[in-house]
Parts: sequence; structure tokens; C-alpha cells
Amino acid sequence: MHSLIKFLSVIVFFGMVSCGGSGDEGSSDNTASNDNTEQKMDKPEKKPAADQSNVPASERVDLVNKGVGPVKNVDIPDNIDRKLAVKGKEIYDTKCVACHNVDTKLIGPPQKGIMDKRTPEWVMNMIMNPTEMLEKDPIAKDMLEEFNGVPMLDQNITREEARAIVEYFRTL
Repeated sequence: MHSLIKFLSVIVFFGMVSCGGSGDEGSSDNTASNDNTEQKMDKPEKKPAADQSNVPASERVDLVNKGVGPVKNVDIPDNIDRKLAVKGKEIYDTKCVACHNVDTKLIGPPQKGIMDKRTPEWVMNMIMNPTEMLEKDPIAKDMLEEFNGVPMLDQNITREEARAIVEYFRTL
């Protein structure tokens, strides 16, 4: 048991060290969008199932909640922007892999399938605004409990970077 605690402490330490960013990578929250490439998807909004109380927060489906933060609406085109997805993967590989695996639980939840469970706005707000999301968003609060109280760290991710990460998640 003592070895397990030491091991987890080392993982958390290295995760916090590797997750840290300088914050100098850009402070603009404006999305550079090209009206020709981004347009609203014509997918019907799915409402969460009536009773998901026994479902872990990471598995619950809520395609209505947009979360808490600066992203109120984002238009996602039907087709994946491969260039933006590559940029998103680069950001993910730099700032997220210390705590997240794509397919399996690590310190935080896996991202594969996240776009089938959450709105793009929720995902972007969680990426950009994790502290407030963990304080105010009911799903984020439940996920904090599910993942042993280990909060997602603020990586100073800009709106453009968050949008690129969402595009990468769409390819998973």
C-alpha cells in the first residue's frame, strides 16, 4: 500500500510539472474563424437520459450543457479540418498527456468519444476554464469526485488552442 501511495505521488508530481505552461503562448480568446470553413452542424440536440444517477460522470451523456466559461457558442463544421486537428494533437501531446490517455483512464478521463457525450462548448470551457468548471458545473464536479479529487490544472490554453484540441478529439 505504501508503495502504491509513493507511485501515485510521483505520477501526480510529474504530471503537475509536465502540465505546467508559461502562459506566454497567447492570451487572446478570440477565435480566428473562416466563414467558409465553419458552419453550424445540422445535428439534432440530444437531451441527457432521464436517469443517469448510477452512471459514472465520465460516461454520462449531456449534449445540452455548455459549461461555465467564456465559450457560449461554437460552430463546428460537418467536415473535419485536418490541419486544425493536427495542431490540436500537437497541443494535446504537449500539455495534456501527462494526465490523459486517449483510450484509457490515467489521472484524468480518456478523450476518445468525448464529443459524443459533451457539447463542444463544454469541452472548450473545461479545457480553458477548469477551476471554475470544477466549482460550478455539475458534471465537472461529479468527475472530480470520480477521479479521486484530482483537479484538472489550468494550462492557460487559448480559445484557438481549445478549438484545435476539440477538432483533434473529433478524429478519435
